[in-house]
Amino acid sequence: MHTVSGGEVAGILVAVFWAILVSFLAVALARLAQTLKATTKLVADVTDQAVPLLADASAAVRSAQTQIDRVDSIASDVQEVTSNASALSTTVASTFGGPLVKVAAFGYGVRRALGGRGDDVPAKAPRRTVIVGRTVPAARRKNRKKD
Repeated sequence: MHTVSGGEVAGILVAVFWAILVSFLAVALARLAQTLKATTKLVADVTDQAVPLLADASAAVRSAQTQIDRVDSIASDVQEVTSNASALSTTVASTFGGPLVKVAAFGYGVRRALGGRGDDVPAKAPRRTVIVGRTVPAARRKNRKKD
């Protein structure tokens, strides 16, 4: 009978340890390979979907730029119309404003001189009191003083 020495037992233990270690590494490498395949497929799918999205985004940016150019053109036209209207109103005010004020003042003076206060002129409007940003008619103010 052959007795197993301590060195042979140690050799068998080392061999078993290495076999278990190689098995674990093989399983880990197999799972890593599956993960890399899934990642490669995912990247390919994302690339396939990203290219049309980028094309659509580029078209949207171009369309927005066109619209901005149009709005800029409209804004410059509105600015020109506004300046023309301002110049026109200034011209009209300076041409007709002074004489119209003089005619109105003359008419008012003639009415006052001829008839005093006419029937068409209303009596003096009642005074109003402002309380915290609101206007209160005189009748309500009188009622308030009684309270």
